[in-house]
Amino acid sequence: MTAFTGVVLATLPAVPAGVAGATAAEPWRPVVMAAVGDSISAGFNACGWYVRCVSHSWSAGDDPSVQSHYMRLLDADDTLYRNNVNLAVPGATSADLAGQMEKAVARRADYVTLLIGAQDACVSDERRMTPVSVYQRRIADALQLFRAGRPEGRVFVASIPDIKRLWQVGKDSLVARGFWAIGRICPTMLSRPTSTSAADRARRDRVRARVAGYNAALARVCAAYGPACRFDGNALFRQEFTLDHISKWDYFHPNAAGQRLIAQRTFAAVRDWFEEDRQPAPAL
Repeated sequence: MTAFTGVVLATLPAVPAGVAGATAAEPWRPVVMAAVGDSISAGFNACGWYVRCVSHSWSAGDDPSVQSHYMRLLDADDTLYRNNVNLAVPGATSADLAGQMEKAVARRADYVTLLIGAQDACVSDERRMTPVSVYQRRIADALQLFRAGRPEGRVFVASIPDIKRLWQVGKDSLVARGFWAIGRICPTMLSRPTSTSAADRARRDRVRARVAGYNAALARVCAAYGPACRFDGNALFRQEFTLDHISKWDYFHPNAAGQRLIAQRTFAAVRDWFEEDRQPAPAL
């Protein structure tokens, strides 16, 4: 355990009795859900040219083709109908998370999904990537805000996808490389995509390691939060997505198929929260 992790554990208050003591007779049912995070949760480029497409969000989207967390929850209980709030902002970093979480609390969200961190690594220069310790503190502060404002609420934390995988599946595509270059998309990972020099290989590995560090921080903070938080166990980070899951408008963000894949891979971690048999979540 690191010194910082000890601080996180010490400062998070006790888990509400309602979470630890839920019974099969009284399955938990949120009334309001909110998505917080960055462009992925906002559905950016999933159904239009450089626009938020919240209907196609893996989290709070209402398009049936995506089968988001929201749509899956409606299958269990229609209390949530039209109480899906998407507060995710394209380009957001961990520095913006607390503000989004405050809005989730103000909207009285009972269930919050969190996916953020790609933009902490996708900067113009490696030296500008958010340090893991800073990232972890920001996530812990945001979750503390949620617990203070919504003590009976629950939060799902998704791992950040492997952006080196994006480089691997797109580097041989002339069109993808063109979009990356013109849009200056994630230069830390995607600049000079065809280079095989030792320096560029090492750069990509360092950026991937930073993302892995962020995901380890997410796991620590969520574990410290207690049973009212679930982490996906790096399911998204390990997911071997293809170009079929990537928007052809920027070759970076998930398209509708990618959003559906994210929803499928992540809902497994929280399914038992919403099922009456209260079986443990399946291993990911």
